[in-house]
Amino acid sequence: MSTNLSEAIKSMVEEKGISQDLVISTIEDFLRAAYKRKFGTDANAVVQFSDDLSNVTLNARRIIVEDENYYDMTTEISLEEAEELVGKCEIGDELLVPIDLKEFDRISIQSAKQRSRQSLRDIQKDTTFKEYENKTGQLIIGYVQRQIGDDFYVDIGSTEGILPRRNQSSREVYRQGDKVKFYVEKVEKTDHGVRVVLSRTSAELVKLLFELEVPEIYDHSIEIHDIVREAGYRTKVAVYSHRDDIDPVGACVGLKGMRIQTIMKEIEGEKIDILKYDPNPEVFIRNALAPAEVKDVILLKQNERRALAIVDDTQLSLAIGKQGLNVRLANQLSDWIIEVKTEAQFAELDIASTARSRAEALFTDADEVEDVSDYEMTEDVPALRFDEGEVADEDYVTEEEDGDEGDLNLSELPIDAELIAKLNSHGIYTVGQYINLDDAELTSLDDVTVEEKQKLDEIFNEFVSIEEEHIYEDDDK
Repeated sequence: MSTNLSEAIKSMVEEKGISQDLVISTIEDFLRAAYKRKFGTDANAVVQFSDDLSNVTLNARRIIVEDENYYDMTTEISLEEAEELVGKCEIGDELLVPIDLKEFDRISIQSAKQRSRQSLRDIQKDTTFKEYENKTGQLIIGYVQRQIGDDFYVDIGSTEGILPRRNQSSREVYRQGDKVKFYVEKVEKTDHGVRVVLSRTSAELVKLLFELEVPEIYDHSIEIHDIVREAGYRTKVAVYSHRDDIDPVGACVGLKGMRIQTIMKEIEGEKIDILKYDPNPEVFIRNALAPAEVKDVILLKQNERRALAIVDDTQLSLAIGKQGLNVRLANQLSDWIIEVKTEAQFAELDIASTARSRAEALFTDADEVEDVSDYEMTEDVPALRFDEGEVADEDYVTEEEDGDEGDLNLSELPIDAELIAKLNSHGIYTVGQYINLDDAELTSLDDVTVEEKQKLDEIFNEFVSIEEEHIYEDDDK
């Protein structure tokens, strides 16, 4: 074959993006196919490449037979012919006889070419599929090439990706030549090649952008609990850290907001709420409704995961959001069905009177609040959270004085971690939630032993006082 064979192989490797071994294998298949077309079999066909790939030969392996026994010219060669080719030889030896490609007719060559082209296409498709299948779920940089209908086609390297209409952000306009980061949603084989589906609307896109911009997320010093998104409008990100020396929200925002601004710029200014994840659903629901300020959260029915958030009149529209966007995202993030009400709206609800009394206490002066120990929560309203603050010198904190969420958490007291886990499984995270259980509810805590309940009472008596809605720790403890 041509002395330029090695250059042709190199060119094919570069253009098709396939390995040299696969190109050589395809050439071999082409020659064997042409041989089979002419001789009816390729069982004795042998293809040999020179070391520098500058030349390739097609040979027929034939057995030397006596002249009078020579019948099959495809698999046999007479002794006389063999001696003319190689000199002295013996009956029964195998001989590689070079085949002149000019012997092949046009149909044999054309058939072999078609088979080789198909083989190359299949190899290229498999190679491309494997390459991009490994990139599924990752970020990839591409250049917008053209628009067909509502879809955009993107140059991502060895193939084109498609950005379908459903995966386009309403905030974004794409122009030919734009360099954009995409999320690889899925990769599939089709009759026409490999289809790489890209996305600019996935919540995972935002997650990967955070990993790029926030080193603490990349090294898992900060973990992302969950991300919910309505692309083009708003994204909510819940984060936490196992390290006390790291502020997860502050780290994501960055110095002077540089980190979050970089991410928002990448998604064309889409609003992003970064909030702290908390295993206590009351606290987490409050956080999830950011940027609204929530006065209180009531878990109405834990088995149905329904909750009520109470806000000031001035915060109602902010908590709900335009067309319900903020509360809808908060529902998805917390996995609770949240209903947002003002104090006046709450007063009109048909729920337990004791729950209403406790909630109304949030909106009155401290000296008008009745002793919370006089109330018992009903089965429908198992807990009402009061705001938590750091213990002050005056031995108490109130919501008015401190805006932190929750009353005194069980984890703040010297309670065994296993016991805390048992109580958490029943939706009990704070002192207030536990002490407001009635006898029937206490009995229903069947995995908490009598001794453990007695131990809790001892700890509460020693460390906690309840006085006019103020939960505090004694100074001498």
